[in-house]
Amino acid sequence: MSQHNEVGKIGEDLARVYLEKQGYKILEQNYKTKYAEIDLIAEKSKGFFTGKDLVFVEVRTKIGENFGSPEDTLDKRKLYKVLHNVLAYSMFKKWDGPARIDAICIVLNPNRTVLRLTHHENIIAV
Repeated sequence: MSQHNEVGKIGEDLARVYLEKQGYKILEQNYKTKYAEIDLIAEKSKGFFTGKDLVFVEVRTKIGENFGSPEDTLDKRKLYKVLHNVLAYSMFKKWDGPARIDAICIVLNPNRTVLRLTHHENIIAV
C-alpha cells in the first residue's frame, strides 16, 4: 500500500469513528460508482418526528499543512465528482429524502496522530 493510500485509509477510519461518536449510522464505506468512490455514507437522525438525513462524506487527509490544508484539495472538479456520485447512489437506492454532502478534513502529525479533525457540514447543496 502506498503512503498516500495508507494516509487516506487512516483518515477514513478516523472519520468513521468520529461520526459514530456523533450519532451517525454508517451505511457504506468506500462505495464505488462508475464516477469514482464515496468515502462514507451515513444516516443522521434529525429527531424523533423529523426523520433522517442521508449524509455523504468526503474525507480529505494530509500529513501536516506545509503544502496546504486538506480543505485546499476540495476543488470544483473534485466536488463535481462527489455530486455525481451522490446522485448515482441516490437513484440506485431510490432515496428521495433529504441528503447532504459533508467533508471531514484531517491533518495528521508525522507520527500519524491527529493534529486536527474538522467536520464541514453541507458543503454542496444537493
